[in-house]
Amino acid sequence: MSPTALPATSHLRRPFSRNLLAPAALATLMALTGCAGAPSQFAYTVPAQPEGSSGYTEKPGWATEKFAVAAANPLATDAGYQILKAGGSAVDAAIAVQMVLTLVEPQSSGIGGGAFLLHSNGKLVEAYDGRETAPAAADEKLFLGADGKPVPFYDGVVGGRSVGVPGTVRMLEMAHKQHGKLPWATLFQPAITLAEGGFKVSARLNTLVKADAHLKKDPVAAAYFYKADGDARDVGVNLRNPELAAVLRKIAAEGSKALHEGEVAQAIVDKVQKHPTNPGKLSMADLAGYQPKKREALCHDYQVASKDYRVCGFPPPSSGAIAIGQILGILKNTDAAAKPLQDGLPSADWLHLYTEAARLAFADRAQYVADPDFVQPPAGSWTSLLAPAYLAERAKLIGTQSMKVAQPGNPAAVKTSYAPMPDQPEYGTSHISIVDAFGNAVAMTTTIEDQFGARQMVRGFLLNNELTDFSFAPTDAQGQPIANRVQPGKRPRSSMSPTLVFDKATGELLMSGGSPGGAAIIHYTAKTLYGVLNWGLMPQQAINLPNFGSMNGPTLLEEKRFPPATVEALRARGAEVREMNMTSGLQAITRGQAHGKKLWMGGADPRREGVVMGD
Repeated sequence: MSPTALPATSHLRRPFSRNLLAPAALATLMALTGCAGAPSQFAYTVPAQPEGSSGYTEKPGWATEKFAVAAANPLATDAGYQILKAGGSAVDAAIAVQMVLTLVEPQSSGIGGGAFLLHSNGKLVEAYDGRETAPAAADEKLFLGADGKPVPFYDGVVGGRSVGVPGTVRMLEMAHKQHGKLPWATLFQPAITLAEGGFKVSARLNTLVKADAHLKKDPVAAAYFYKADGDARDVGVNLRNPELAAVLRKIAAEGSKALHEGEVAQAIVDKVQKHPTNPGKLSMADLAGYQPKKREALCHDYQVASKDYRVCGFPPPSSGAIAIGQILGILKNTDAAAKPLQDGLPSADWLHLYTEAARLAFADRAQYVADPDFVQPPAGSWTSLLAPAYLAERAKLIGTQSMKVAQPGNPAAVKTSYAPMPDQPEYGTSHISIVDAFGNAVAMTTTIEDQFGARQMVRGFLLNNELTDFSFAPTDAQGQPIANRVQPGKRPRSSMSPTLVFDKATGELLMSGGSPGGAAIIHYTAKTLYGVLNWGLMPQQAINLPNFGSMNGPTLLEEKRFPPATVEALRARGAEVREMNMTSGLQAITRGQAHGKKLWMGGADPRREGVVMGD
């Protein structure tokens, strides 16, 4: 966490340059500390827009001194950078980033979805819950067909049925009232300017539009994302979105009320309820009544050698912090710490221990985790699932051979009346990490769930399909209820894992990180935490590591990233190994030192188009 020398491969500030920060250039970095004044009027400047990549693009990492912002698209990162440069807070920058992501990364997140935001002011960690809710008219039979059985996944996704009450804007409004420094309306300038003037379609957006089987089914989305001949809009073409600009202007002027009430809300409800084949239950009353929640962050201690950390994540309805804490805690009770990287990669022996710990954690996740307003935690506290004695007992179940499928544990010897949730697809999402010049930090993971959400476009933005994060089946075969079943007003279980790490002794922030990736978010984030905290890697190095995991089934390995000997060694231990595309979108910022100066070290996932910027 505190490297003594800055790598010669770190990048300087602007994401669009390829100037490497060699040691001789370090003085230039130090000179940047006085560049972030707060002008009386914010004036957004549209940056150059190079064509992005949708493949694997090497990113050596970034180093800044005063502040930093990491996001999934260069235009979004730049918007946050300009807000920070103008004296804005981490929350201010997060709002600007999210509004631009709604425009330039519509497949992953936006004002039609939900988000979890962790905030630290250096003394207190707060968890802002903007997760979508089920409409009041929804019930546990929402995703059951006429035969009483769960419908196929995409029959549930595409259309109005899957749309939950969006929460991102109202949550950000709550966070801004408490932690904003610049006016609310100012934060919308970048997205409005880009929506009106246009942005260049990236290779990633073009690739995803081209590959999607359902987006064209919505005439509004088809007209926006595709050309007249039916092909996806070309890479580099300037795409304007005046309808979204108009909505953003209304939100900038009127606040979240402009989205949750009035004509925009009516347009959302009409789109959902009047879908020709798959209508949903969302109502005007659902939108008007949505309330974000402020929850207590879920923090746990984590020790590496003689160093004590405090790892803070998001509590239920997210399962992320619990699962990550369980995986790390179980591994501490094995000899994983004695297994370093081999030729820069996790070894087969270490991967065996990790995936066994993951099976145990995912078994508990399926059994216990759901919206805490509807489901009681075991033994009265979610921390029961992170208790050191409980995790030590769970670790004893790991042997030399794979358990293949783990059973849930029984923390504090409590009995549960719930059945485990069956495995179900989970997708989507984007992550933002920010540290500002005032000592504040944000880790925010934001989503519309599946790629392009419910494939329903309204006024220039896409609606979420978040209700498919509930269990389609409300009970098991014996009629025992599943904790994460659909209920009116309930928030679906999530895997989003925004994470802040602190030095336990001093309280100093050491890391902000997270990732998209559905249920694999847990593994992507855990990998990065372990890489930085246990293996001493820079954030970019940890992010670059190949991905891996298990959802309490097969062992999953990122394809073409592990040697055949590793794959065979895991199979020899009895694991079913699947090599597959595992497209994380990790962003991370860590605290480090170089030449006596404290720096922010930033990393962005080479599997996507994100970058880091700062001064």
